Amino acid sequence: MSYLLHQSRFFTTINHLRDLLATPQPEIAFGGRSNAGKSTAINILCNQKRLAFASKTPGRTQHINYFSVGPQDDPAGFLVDLPGYGYAEVPGAAKEHWQRLLSTYLQSHAQLRGMILMMDSRRPLTDLDRIMIDWFTPTGKPIHALLTKCDKLTRQEMTNSLRATQKSFKEYTDAGYRGELSVQLFSALQRTGLEEAHELIESWLVPEKNASDEPAAAA
Repeated sequence: MSYLLHQSRFFTTINHLRDLLATPQPEIAFGGRSNAGKSTAINILCNQKRLAFASKTPGRTQHINYFSVGPQDDPAGFLVDLPGYGYAEVPGAAKEHWQRLLSTYLQSHAQLRGMILMMDSRRPLTDLDRIMIDWFTPTGKPIHALLTKCDKLTRQEMTNSLRATQKSFKEYTDAGYRGELSVQLFSALQRTGLEEAHELIESWLVPEKNASDEPAAAA
């Protein structure tokens, strides 16, 4: 099946808030710890091998990378690949710069439609994942978590990881978070959850198309 995300290409890279795009198209942020499989997931979702680059050194990717989605001359929106976090060998000044860049982008960029949060299914919702969620919750916009690398788990472990994350998300909702929080299992290697992720992301990019696909109500 062909998806809109399959029409994705590199657009630009930025390292300063002043350079954030001011285009009207919606944006979807992709965040996650270093080594959570974020670049691999973006590549498989977009049906490309090297659209997003995975560094062998955690924390090496220090910029925000934009990928346009849809026709080149009239994109439907942008996927925004955020720097991975959880890096131990990065100087403190660089960490502070990235944290300021990430938190400001997530909290104040009007075009942002939602965030895809990548978490290793073996270690979901680390303290750093929760910081990302805490930065984003004031917006009231949706967060969808991909529990990556689930192929490394047994079926029971998959169920436990999914349920634990759902329980933690319910705690945010009970505490007053007004945005939608959802989660699914995902494996780029086995293509687990690929169709589900495609449909959700594209419904964020083109909500009008998603609504028009629904059957008309009976008179």
